[in-house]
Order: sequence, then structure tokens, then C-alpha cells
Amino acid sequence: MSQIVGIKFKDSGKLYYFAPNDIQLNKGDGAIVETARGVEYGTVAVPNTEVADDEIKGELKPVLRKATAADEQQRAENIAKRAHAIRQAQDMANRRKMDMKFVDAEFTFDNSKVLFYFTSDNRIDFRDLVKELAATFHMRIELRQIGIRDECKMKGGLGPCGRVCCCNDYMGDFERVSIKMAKHQGLSLNPGKISGLCGRLMCCLKFEDDYYADTLKFMPKVNSVIDTPNGKGRVDKVDVLRQTVVVSTEIGEGEVQINEYTLEQLGITPVYGNACAQCNGCKNEPDDDDDDDTDILPETDE
Repeated sequence: MSQIVGIKFKDSGKLYYFAPNDIQLNKGDGAIVETARGVEYGTVAVPNTEVADDEIKGELKPVLRKATAADEQQRAENIAKRAHAIRQAQDMANRRKMDMKFVDAEFTFDNSKVLFYFTSDNRIDFRDLVKELAATFHMRIELRQIGIRDECKMKGGLGPCGRVCCCNDYMGDFERVSIKMAKHQGLSLNPGKISGLCGRLMCCLKFEDDYYADTLKFMPKVNSVIDTPNGKGRVDKVDVLRQTVVVSTEIGEGEVQINEYTLEQLGITPVYGNACAQCNGCKNEPDDDDDDDTDILPETDE
């Protein structure tokens, strides 16, 4: 058995594991660790934990020490310098008429390097800009171009739900989101209603998609004809959450009766997994939308 400790360098960033080297660390403690970028300050997210040796992939880098008051002061100074560094870099890019928008700057704990994040619609040749930045900050410079989702993750904000954006609050990595997920949930395909602050599909569409996708496998399809306690009828609507079906049944010439049925009333047994509710053995028919795995929204007047 070996001890590990989980450390984050950003509140919504990835979790990295280190060897604590007999240093007892509690959740929320600051720690100075050795990383591929050099010596860095991180916050403990997972305290000392014992795991089997075969669960550790590769060699863990060490925790150098628990953060001291001087380390906390150094970190605070590094954070305070970020806003001014971003403005300086943006001014230099503007003077050169470069299509760059600087989003964030990170100083390594030991002030040996500063990493600038920027967005741009085009590929940028920033070699001359790097030289000017190096002469200004007197340290190694790294420029990294990021996407619009990453910009939203760094800046944060309030989503349409009124809560802080998930990507900025707790999500470590982005997951692929597609139009098919919005269709599963019966949402409007109006871009303004299913897009986040970044202009892309909202990350939360992914959260309940597994439930919707599995449930839709045994729910009748809209416009299909099914047997009901009142005879054959056409499916008008399905409610995935309540697991009910609205069916139109002809009761006479020109007369239609609309009823809502539970799955039990329709004789359908919910079965989750690969088997369907009818015979528990055959494969479900392919969904016509299965190939629609894109995050590009269609134009709509809805």
C-alpha cells in the first residue's frame, strides 16, 4: 500500500495525485509540490489516502512541504500581478494589430515563467510578441491559444439557470455535448434556449442524457400506433420523467378521444440496459438521429 494526496491548482481544474512523503495534509490545506512546470502551489482536495500499489500509474511527483505563511504571501502576490500582466500583453498585441484577446495569465510559484492564455479566430505568429513580453517581464514566456469553452471556464459567470457555470464551478473536463441530447429531452432546438454563455450547447444537457436515452428505448415512439385499454391509438406525446404516454384514439366517425396512460396500463415493463421491454432479447431499432453527434445548432425560427 502507498499513500497519495489529491491536489488541485485551480478550483475547477483537474485533480492531480502526488506522494505526500510522510507529510500529513488535510482537505483545504495549501501544499508546495513538484510538477512538470516546476515548483507550484496547490490546494489539497483529497487528504492522505492509502491505495494499492497496482492502482498507481507511473511515478508520483512529491509534495515538498505544507504551505507556510511565506508561501501563502508569495501566492497572493502572484495572483495580484495577473490583471496587470494581462493588460500589458493586450496592449502589446494591440500595438502590433494582432487579432488576440488575452484571457488569463499564470505566474509559476517561483516566478520563473508566466503563461498567457488567449483566444483568436485565426492562427497567430506571436514570436516577436514573445520576445517583447520576455524583455518586459524578465522571465520565460509561454502563450497558449484556447477555445471559447475554455475562456468561459476561466472567466465564469451565471448560466441561464441562475447558477454559476458548471465548467467554472466544479467540472474538471469538458464532455462532448450533442444536439441529440436536446432531442432526447424534448427541448426546443432554439439556440438561445440551449446554449450557454460560451455560445455552445450547455454542458448540463449531458447530465441526464443517460436516463433519457435508456428510457426512450422502451417508451413508444411519437406517431406510432399502439394498443391501449380503449383500443388502438396514435401516440401524441411521451413524458419521459413521469413515464406516461398521451394517445389519441378514434371512438367514432370524426371523433377522437385523448387519454394519458401509464406504462403499466399499456403493459410495458421498464427495462434498463441493452434489452428492450418487449422480448428482453432483441436489439433496439437504430435511432434515425444516432448519427447526429454534432454541437452545431440548426437555424430555427422557434
